[in-house]
Amino acid sequence: MIREPFRFRETIATILADDPEHVAAAKEGMIQARQVLEAYIARDPFFQVTFDPYKPDSDEMIIKRMADATRKAGVGPMAAVAGAIAWAGVEAMVDAGAVFGVIDNGGDIALTSDRPIRVGVHAGEALLSNRIAFVVPPQNTILGICTSSATVGPSISFGMADAVTIFSNNVALADAWATSVCNQIRPEDKSVLGQINPSEVSGVFAIMGEVVVKWGTLPPLVSAMVDEQLISAGDRQ
Repeated sequence: MIREPFRFRETIATILADDPEHVAAAKEGMIQARQVLEAYIARDPFFQVTFDPYKPDSDEMIIKRMADATRKAGVGPMAAVAGAIAWAGVEAMVDAGAVFGVIDNGGDIALTSDRPIRVGVHAGEALLSNRIAFVVPPQNTILGICTSSATVGPSISFGMADAVTIFSNNVALADAWATSVCNQIRPEDKSVLGQINPSEVSGVFAIMGEVVVKWGTLPPLVSAMVDEQLISAGDRQ
């Protein structure tokens, strides 16, 4: 298996693949997505800065995906940027013939796989951080596993959760809901989960200190030793 870091402007990602051609496809897919996004922001800067749902004037796939996902989650378009870019990269891998491909874009993961994959949980100083992992079964469609944190990383958050992880086949939606749930969930108030459409999001896993919240259907959790050196660190874009 190939594990290759990738950086293009604010995108800091890790690509997993079996074939160098699939790595090249992933990079090209992410670069093209970023270029489309940057061109749109150049003529509509509000798209980049608003924290509210926004209707853009664009038919480009990445712009529509980000806007549609964040409208459903009640957050600004850039809350879905990392997931949307990772999604574009894995789609390019699939188009190149990959049956195994993973892109971790700063904690927002898109993947397709013909084998089980372990995805570790990093939640800062929380008790379970780096001690558990999801065993994700083989996926013949692209799956998004996106995480937002109020205590880890540089992203803006209005919440207090150490980690909120969302599972969805819509990777942009997984990213958007990770932000939205992380902004709102509290140990004493989990009402935000009632806003999620279970036909679009399969599962939610949240860690707030010693409090763990599970919603929907999640892959099995197992004990693990998560190597922080394997985490794609940097701006989640």
